[in-house]
Amino acid sequence: MLRIYCGENYDEMSRKAANIIAAQVITKPDCVLGLATGSSPIGTYKQLIDWYEKGDLDFSQVSTVNLDEYQGLSHEDSQSYYYFMNENLFKHVNIDQAHTNLPNGLAKNVEEECERYNKVIQSCGGVDLQLLGIGHNGHIGFNEPAEVFEKETHLVELAESTIKANARLFENENDVPRHAFTMGIKTIMQAKKVVIVVSGEDKAKIIKEAFFGPVTPKVPASILQMHNDVCIVGDKAALSLI
Repeated sequence: MLRIYCGENYDEMSRKAANIIAAQVITKPDCVLGLATGSSPIGTYKQLIDWYEKGDLDFSQVSTVNLDEYQGLSHEDSQSYYYFMNENLFKHVNIDQAHTNLPNGLAKNVEEECERYNKVIQSCGGVDLQLLGIGHNGHIGFNEPAEVFEKETHLVELAESTIKANARLFENENDVPRHAFTMGIKTIMQAKKVVIVVSGEDKAKIIKEAFFGPVTPKVPASILQMHNDVCIVGDKAALSLI
């Protein structure tokens, strides 16, 4: 089932998405949250932190698994997704850091790291709620357009459009890593609930294509049409074509 929630602007979109995540944490305090990075979920994380500080949320029993991590970046690197999650959520709430999980961008053996991360997700008992953004080319996590849907954790070569989109976060485009570890499509699809946050007119076309066009690995997010519990939470601009 697909539900669509529309906010007037980014802030309202963020509150609506945070509401869904907060409800998950309240109804199942030991839930497993699949988390995303990038600009789209920052407002959602800020809202969750605000509710935690007011005493409305308790993250002490929550476990998390993140979608992805750049290859070659250490935890201390300010561009790593480990650093992002720490700065934007983890260090501001009472989550047990031992229960937060990301791929290891410095892993020497790619196959071993992919297998390790698959086992981490399995050991958590699967994901209760998976938060996603969506790329301009329809990627979810770092699952780029391809000939087939990749199943589990794998190392991906980032598309040129993804590198350009992420360049704003680095000093220059050449600093953007060319590869990343990412959770696979099968793993994302196994989450009990999926929440996509999307804002801006520049995302309107891909939202229409992904959710109202054909299901194809050339638009990775289109597979979510087959999931039985998906929420799109967007602002008016992002949802303007649907």
